[in-house]
Amino acid sequence: MSNSKKSKKTQAKRLETQIENAEKSLDVIDKITEEEMTKIKEIQAKIRAEKKRLKKVEKKAENIKNDLKTQLEIQGKFGKHFDDMVEDYIYFVKLKEDLQNDIKVNGLRIESKTGNGYPTEKDNKSVEHLIKVNAQMLKILQDLDLKSPGEEGEGDDLL
Repeated sequence: MSNSKKSKKTQAKRLETQIENAEKSLDVIDKITEEEMTKIKEIQAKIRAEKKRLKKVEKKAENIKNDLKTQLEIQGKFGKHFDDMVEDYIYFVKLKEDLQNDIKVNGLRIESKTGNGYPTEKDNKSVEHLIKVNAQMLKILQDLDLKSPGEEGEGDDLL
């Protein structure tokens, strides 16, 4: 066999190998792309759920704010001081909702790592913070001499 025929066979073999490698690479890229798309869809679903939750929290906070202001008006209490205390209360309402959501999502205990890198469990700090937020909310209501606002048929929803 002549050198040119050997050379062409070698080139053809190399080209075949390159095509096979390229096809394998495309298969890997397709698989990665599918996995990434799945992750993106999961993230989008979480974002939609969080937006829905935040919208619900905003509506609840607005209803509570209106209820508190109505109670203050009935008592003849007006002024920026009272408005500021109501705004503080509303801040705590939203914070309480976030803390409750964290507990719902992550549970009462959270896995973490020690300084040495070993896994360990510790208390979810949101539980402790929720108790403190609740106490502060009750204090604000006491200071304003108001009743805890409920949502359409719901009782006291502080905890």
